Amino acid sequence: MEIRRKLELLTGQADVEAEGEAQAADRGSAQGGFIYRAVHPSGRPVAMLKTLLDNACTGDCGYCAQRAGRDTCRTRFAPEELARLFAELVRAGRAEALFLSSGLGSDPIRTMDRMLAAVELVRTRHAFQGFVHLKILPGVERSQVVRAAALADRLSINLEAPTPARLRALSGGKQLSADILTRVGWIADEVRARRGRARGHTTQLVVGPAGETDAELLGAAARMYRRHGASRVYYSAFRPVPGTPLEDRPAAPARRQLRLYQADFLLRRYGFEEDDMALDPAGNLPLDEDPKTAWARRHPERFPLEVNRADREELLQVPGLGPLAVERILAARRASPIRSLEDLRRLSLRAERAAPFLLFEGRPAMRQLRLALAS
Repeated sequence: MEIRRKLELLTGQADVEAEGEAQAADRGSAQGGFIYRAVHPSGRPVAMLKTLLDNACTGDCGYCAQRAGRDTCRTRFAPEELARLFAELVRAGRAEALFLSSGLGSDPIRTMDRMLAAVELVRTRHAFQGFVHLKILPGVERSQVVRAAALADRLSINLEAPTPARLRALSGGKQLSADILTRVGWIADEVRARRGRARGHTTQLVVGPAGETDAELLGAAARMYRRHGASRVYYSAFRPVPGTPLEDRPAAPARRQLRLYQADFLLRRYGFEEDDMALDPAGNLPLDEDPKTAWARRHPERFPLEVNRADREELLQVPGLGPLAVERILAARRASPIRSLEDLRRLSLRAERAAPFLLFEGRPAMRQLRLALAS
């Protein structure tokens, strides 16, 4: 099969995986849309080649386009072929990062060996020292995880589902603890030890197909952060794929994925716990209100806060105030008190959103907001 056709199949199916790191495809590129705008861990945008090594799979995940038995064209890159292709893209200035995943192939251990060989060639024969994200396959050996951490800057393995029961509803062949969480522990050990290049690891949860609740998803994410030091948890809204057992199930709402990301940000950056989330009786986040505002409305005893006396943790609980705005508020009030909504506007782009939850030297911000709107 010609290289261009392989690229179309293997990069297109990697995009279906929706790891979250590649944000949008550069579809107008000369390479036919194979390069993605991604975000480096430093926050810098990078051009990333995101591809599978092999789209064959022995796995039976009910939602997956690469699942065993599905009628689809199968192909794979040889390690030398992928390394050479990526090096050419780097030399042409088209790519500056690599995301490499794969189906299980005929055997996950052999497939992982081929993935490692490809990255080793990229590092040694082609002298690439830039960013590489390498997916770890379920069922691989510990020595392979150690080698992956020596070669790649970021590692990941997909949980897919938050609990063993939910994973069984999606796949009869995967066990959450034995096949996946054991490898999560190995990955975390290597990242913490800093023996190789790897400085972070991530995972992904599929939203919707197994009937899982947001409480279950956020609980799994919180455990990944607390126990394993994960850098990020990504959420992929389920989209039915023709020719799979779950093709007739409805797609998960995009708004639900958004709310999960917002709640996840509260877990990672704002000091919230999963039990703090404002959930409905079924254990799901409200779709019509962001999680921080929903939490604040359920805790009227905490608000309004005096903007000149509240500490950092309290201010981070105010809807509309993120870490940057809070740091600006703390710095500004050391020089002089914040006396008005107009003062706050100079520090935060979302001052109006924060207004109902704040006092300015004892005066409600909302009254000032109503006067401003009326003028």
